Amino acid sequence: MRISSALTIIAFTAAAAIAGPALAEGDAAAGEKVFNKCKACHTTEAGKNKVGPSLAGVIGRKPGTVEGFKYSSGMEEFGADHVWDEETLSTYLEAPKKVVKGGKMAFVGLKKPDDREDVIAYLKQFSE
Repeated sequence: MRISSALTIIAFTAAAAIAGPALAEGDAAAGEKVFNKCKACHTTEAGKNKVGPSLAGVIGRKPGTVEGFKYSSGMEEFGADHVWDEETLSTYLEAPKKVVKGGKMAFVGLKKPDDREDVIAYLKQFSE
């Protein structure tokens, strides 16, 4: 029985390794550097909005809901059917204007998947 249990564990571990996560884990330290592109308009400090809303607590939050920030109608409409999870953030950060029609964000986006994964890993620290 010990051999079959060990084989089962090995098979399960191998299958999990092959399957991998839906989105790769980013590097928060690298993401902090990528976030420098965002700092002119956003902060990670809760309750402090700039030209853009605070991104503290963004993971798991509905778009368009930060207290005290005036959102575009496009972002408010987008927020009715979405939550900022890793997949939604990655899609948005790649091309904000394509995802939220009529949004105010002027940033052209992060074209490199690694940059998006890294900045999301960085933002996760402020959403826990």
